[in-house]
Amino acid sequence: MDKSIMTEKIIAAKESKELTWEAIASEVGVAPVYLASVCLGMNSIVPEKATILSDFLGLDDEVTKALSEFPPKIWDQTVATDPLIYRFYEIAGVYGESVRQVVQEEFGDGIMSAIDFKLDIEREEDPKGDRVKIILNGKFLPYKAW
Repeated sequence: MDKSIMTEKIIAAKESKELTWEAIASEVGVAPVYLASVCLGMNSIVPEKATILSDFLGLDDEVTKALSEFPPKIWDQTVATDPLIYRFYEIAGVYGESVRQVVQEEFGDGIMSAIDFKLDIEREEDPKGDRVKIILNGKFLPYKAW
């Protein structure tokens, strides 16, 4: 099954059951952002968790199989126009070099893994308006000299 068809079926089931990513993730036993990424076709999930997800949403075996297939991780390479997603481009453009320098001062010459990685989203209450707290947590990978 094509990942885009899989995603359509999952979103339709999610909406018809009026579920949140948080509720589905809790049932499956994974983080909400990771689960959403799996369901949107950008990651895969182990077959056991795929079965739990499909059973919970009432989806067929084709969807279950597609959830465990490795995705190509290809997306539209143009800059996103959705305002929330665009802000990540803006953050990387404005703060990217600063973050790189601070990380390298703290850890040395290397990068943060996007494979050995977690991402969490939290609401932080604020009297001036609630804030979105995004926590990126990746393993440090030092560059090797040889």
